[in-house]
Amino acid sequence: MTSSPGSAARGSGGQNDPAARARELRRRLEHHNHRYYVLDDPEISDAEYDSLLGDLRDLEARHPDLQTPDSPTQRVGATPLARFEPARHLQPMLSLANARNEEELRAWLVRSERLLNKDGVPDAEIRFVTEPKVDGLAISLLYEDGVLTRGATRGDGETGEDVTQNLRTIKAIPLRVDGAPRLLEVRGEAYLPRAAFAKLNEERAAAGEPTFANPRNSAAGSIRQLDPQLAAARPLSVWCYSIGALDGLDFGSHLESLEWLRAHGFKVNPDVERHESLDQVVGACRAWEARRESLDFEIDGVVVKVDDLDLQRRLGVVGREPRGAIAWKFAPMTATTTLTRVAWNVGRTGHMVPFAQLEPVQVSGVTVKLATLHNEEDLKRKDVREGDEVIVMRAGDVIPQVVSPTSKAQRNRSRGPVPEPPPQCPACGTPTVKPEGGVWTICPNRASCPGQIFQAVKHFVSRGAMDIEGLGEKQAERFLSDGLIGSTAGIYELDAEKLLSLEGFGEVSARNLLDAIGRSKAQPFHRVLYGLGIPGIGFVNARALTRQFRTMDALLTASPEEIEETPGIGPVLAQTIAETLSEDATRALIDRLRGHGLSLEEEGPADDAGEGPLTGKTFVLTGALPGLTREEAAERIEAAGGRVTGSVSSNTDYVVAGEDPGSKLVKAEKLGTEVLDESGLLGLLDG
Repeated sequence: MTSSPGSAARGSGGQNDPAARARELRRRLEHHNHRYYVLDDPEISDAEYDSLLGDLRDLEARHPDLQTPDSPTQRVGATPLARFEPARHLQPMLSLANARNEEELRAWLVRSERLLNKDGVPDAEIRFVTEPKVDGLAISLLYEDGVLTRGATRGDGETGEDVTQNLRTIKAIPLRVDGAPRLLEVRGEAYLPRAAFAKLNEERAAAGEPTFANPRNSAAGSIRQLDPQLAAARPLSVWCYSIGALDGLDFGSHLESLEWLRAHGFKVNPDVERHESLDQVVGACRAWEARRESLDFEIDGVVVKVDDLDLQRRLGVVGREPRGAIAWKFAPMTATTTLTRVAWNVGRTGHMVPFAQLEPVQVSGVTVKLATLHNEEDLKRKDVREGDEVIVMRAGDVIPQVVSPTSKAQRNRSRGPVPEPPPQCPACGTPTVKPEGGVWTICPNRASCPGQIFQAVKHFVSRGAMDIEGLGEKQAERFLSDGLIGSTAGIYELDAEKLLSLEGFGEVSARNLLDAIGRSKAQPFHRVLYGLGIPGIGFVNARALTRQFRTMDALLTASPEEIEETPGIGPVLAQTIAETLSEDATRALIDRLRGHGLSLEEEGPADDAGEGPLTGKTFVLTGALPGLTREEAAERIEAAGGRVTGSVSSNTDYVVAGEDPGSKLVKAEKLGTEVLDESGLLGLLDG
């Protein structure tokens, strides 16, 4: 056998003894699986790992008798099955009662104390363990003499499906457990990370296949594939949360059992905590809910368990629910309803933007009647039609969005086609056009379309641009409809007399707004440029352009080729920027803003990046972050020495991805660029 590139470096021990060599390779591969998939702390490169796996695969091919069920080579997927066999659980996999608020949680504790008192344990000292309630697929892993012999779904709690071949492909699940008792059943939740879910849906849409509604459905669909190689192709993972059937070990507390699992190679959530009081439990539940959207896996609540296993046994079971545990359930971020109509708005750059009118539905405690459909390409990709039953999601402060039609709607395609953009602008009636090679249908009436003017003013006064406190969407709409302003420049022509003529404005409120407008004149050049709403100039590109050209006059006279020299600006975008800046309406607006004293020159040195832990690193931001605006994230990165650009390339060090990340995340994954969530970015900033 020809040695792989790393063979010599790995030493020659056991080379003349195939059995010993196979044992050593299996040991090393499982060690590196654990480092990578459980601890998230790899010690070797992917190429080195592949070399080790190749050595073992070659060795087993030459000596078939050395292949064992727990070999890492068996993770790749076996022969497709005709059907799943039933798997009866050694102990029932029970469901949990729910508490939706603090009062219900305290009522659970009172009931538990009363039951323990009746059972002869008065004044029991109850401690609790909290852990995330992962929204995945519950599974059971059965080990006999330390070897994984069966993996099953929960099913009805008594009997599930034998999905051993598929669960073997999940690298976070150990195939062999050293030091295990004779019989060990580990229970956990299989899930698909959010980033992997987004990539999977992109791939399915590109292949013309129906997309998954959420990560839970995709995890369940992956594990219930009859062909294990399809399951192996999806980056599933698992969090282990308890031990079921057990013979040969004894634990006094739930936390002790979890620590044993962690120490023996199982993936246990690092934020599992023990608490001395219910007040601490309530605080932990609220903390989990606050960080829910920043996690790379979906949770729908927190599981609260009595830590003492003897007390759990004494509390027993009622129906199919253990009395010693309860789930604090979060308000759902998704709901199902009917999409009654697809309507269209015009964006600030003239894009036709679709939105859904819905049968009212409660999502995260809020009644939702309208939801975004993002853009016409996304509308086609999701294959959403009027009359469909759809899944609606509301995450934090993000606008409600239609995720997809339900499987029921996807099966029923007797309804009409996917709605097309309107032939006339809904705001001004101008015929719409779709530029050759463009992805958006637009209203070309940029200068006088009232819809575009309103969106432009709303953007101009926003937090990331001029940040005019007290002038929000409703006030902007009112000022435009009442004729007090006709464009963004008109904001600086407001005076006390005009404001006091409006109902609801007094001297104090008028003065406060005028003071806020006056303060906005001190905003730096890059915020003014961003606030203009020029197509293709987002916050990041505005920073790059003002660094490159330093003054508005220099930018106005720049050719497309000169604009293209700006980092992150390609030839198509450079042409669009140059054409927009040459328009009479754009130049007239800039002249009016200049006359009102806004900053049109960059201050400070040409290279104003700070020195810090991110010096020399290049970032791309995509999607909505839960705790930072994109502008705040960019400013913090640059203050720490980093650079932020608008597009992903081979020079990008990190992509920071939030909700709805889009194509930038897909490109990052293709290039192998490291992807961070908000918590990962904050970790680097604190570096």
